[in-house]
Amino acid sequence: MTDRVDTPEATCTPEELRRYARQLILPGFGLEGQRRLKEAKVLVIGAGGLGSPVLLYLASVGVGTIGIIDDDTVEVSNLHRQIIHSTSSVGEAKTRSAARRLTELNPLVTVVEHQHRLNVDTAIELFSQYDLVLDGADSFATRYLVSDAAEVTGRRVVWGSLVRFGGQVTVFAPGSGPGLRDIYPEPPEPGEVPSCAEGGVIPSLCGIIGSTMANEAIKILTGIGDTLLGRVMLLDAASFQWTTLRLEASPDTDPRRHLEPDYEVFCGITPDDGASAEQPIEMLTANQLAHVLDRPAGPVLVDVREPKEIELGRIPGALSIPLGDLSERAGELAPDDEIVVYCQSGVRSERAVRQLRQLGFSHVSHLDEGFQSWLAARQPMSHR
Repeated sequence: MTDRVDTPEATCTPEELRRYARQLILPGFGLEGQRRLKEAKVLVIGAGGLGSPVLLYLASVGVGTIGIIDDDTVEVSNLHRQIIHSTSSVGEAKTRSAARRLTELNPLVTVVEHQHRLNVDTAIELFSQYDLVLDGADSFATRYLVSDAAEVTGRRVVWGSLVRFGGQVTVFAPGSGPGLRDIYPEPPEPGEVPSCAEGGVIPSLCGIIGSTMANEAIKILTGIGDTLLGRVMLLDAASFQWTTLRLEASPDTDPRRHLEPDYEVFCGITPDDGASAEQPIEMLTANQLAHVLDRPAGPVLVDVREPKEIELGRIPGALSIPLGDLSERAGELAPDDEIVVYCQSGVRSERAVRQLRQLGFSHVSHLDEGFQSWLAARQPMSHR
């Protein structure tokens, strides 16, 4: 019996040879590297700021199967940094928008849409369908779930995060180095680490960090180069200084054998006892809020955004109390007041409603989709 010799035609189709020609000639890459990419199945958590460049480069390089999990829809405020989406995608599911763009970019890859939120009931089964996971999530609850599910299933994770002008990237491999729980043994307090919606982010940083994540994935899948396993790469985009730090697995970190029952509870994000699922949070549309504010005895309007956000515009008459200061400054409000809370998109204001209920305020609602919906409805705004 003679050994099998793969010809280019046996490994790549003529179309693939043309499409991937510039990477096929790289030293150490060749047909074997392309074959590994073609056979790989990669799951990307989130089709947002980091997920966008990650997905685009994974598709362009020829990763055979790309899964996208995201339960969100495209908003106008996403477009400055989530470059996989376009204006025509506003209102559409991010998974659908991203899948369409990837298919346009490279019809040779298979894109699988998972249009739901990652949860403890499905994470293990989902991760088992893929070879590698890239985590671009914007919440610690999801990050811990990804990390634990990857450890239980033995999947490697390329992890990235960013806020404002800072970003970081590393690689986790179960049993072969440190993991997320070595970096964060305990989850940060709610609000301690702002999300992009809360702290802002420079859009080009999403491209830099996302491209770095995609590069790590390509190295892992092809076996080329040294990955960031055991190291975390930090970028300060304001000064454009890169720093690489060594990571060590803590001897006190036990291997994960199962998932937490509830990752939001684990991260301290808990609904208050008096505002359980049986008592839904009341929301007002922009037009409804405008009507309510016109009443002679209107509600107290509270803006829980950060001062930098408020500089760009606010609803006239609103009291500014950033979400992180709400518990401390709740004394500025009367328990019997009718209160309407708003933020930029509706996420923080919902959390503010829960906080106020915990503190004894019972007449609290919030503006659905936040200040951006107020602008979309062409309601009056102030810069003071």
